[in-house]
Amino acid sequence: MKICAGAELSLLGQDLLLLPEKAIYWKQEKALIAADVHLGKSGHFRKAGIAIPQGIAQEDLAVLSDLIAQYQPEKLIFLGDLFHSDKNTDWDWFVLWREQFPNLEIILVIGNHDIIKDHHYHQLNIQTPKEYLLGPFLMLHHPQSHDSLEAANGYVLCGHIHPGVRLSGKGRQSITLPCFTFGKRQGILPSFGKFTGRVAIRHQDNDQVFGVLNNKVIAV
Repeated sequence: MKICAGAELSLLGQDLLLLPEKAIYWKQEKALIAADVHLGKSGHFRKAGIAIPQGIAQEDLAVLSDLIAQYQPEKLIFLGDLFHSDKNTDWDWFVLWREQFPNLEIILVIGNHDIIKDHHYHQLNIQTPKEYLLGPFLMLHHPQSHDSLEAANGYVLCGHIHPGVRLSGKGRQSITLPCFTFGKRQGILPSFGKFTGRVAIRHQDNDQVFGVLNNKVIAV
């Protein structure tokens, strides 16, 4: 199994390990947290006649399996957009994958792309709340505005925007890395799925930003 270098972050008395697989392992709760997997996206594009390689969903599920084997979590929390659209052949792969971990508690915080009916997830023993409060953290899909954060009953962890950070070299070259961003009241996770893009976002001066570079997570 590939062992990669994560970055440790202490937040509100909790120990978070930011993983190069673009997920978080929360040590106290023995929980894996990931956002924006977008399973089924490649199949969705293929149905529309766009040539997209097969096997992307299986690769993402294999990465999840490796993380579960390595960290032995009791919970797996998806921060929305687990599936990109309606059920397709990737759903069948997901059902088979779920059967491998019958004792793992899975929570899917519903995102804007999660249009598959809740009862399909419930049949797989997967919870589907719109928000999920655990310890000091309020799990959501969408980032919140300043006013909403002031009224939130926890530190928000979310996804949705597929955040990236742009790094520039001494010349004109630059690269945009997927990143974790932690502000005063909100943390935004990078998109977990391989078939997703990233957008460089404007960060505040006091934000803690961690870029994902190859097999390690670096503070930037």
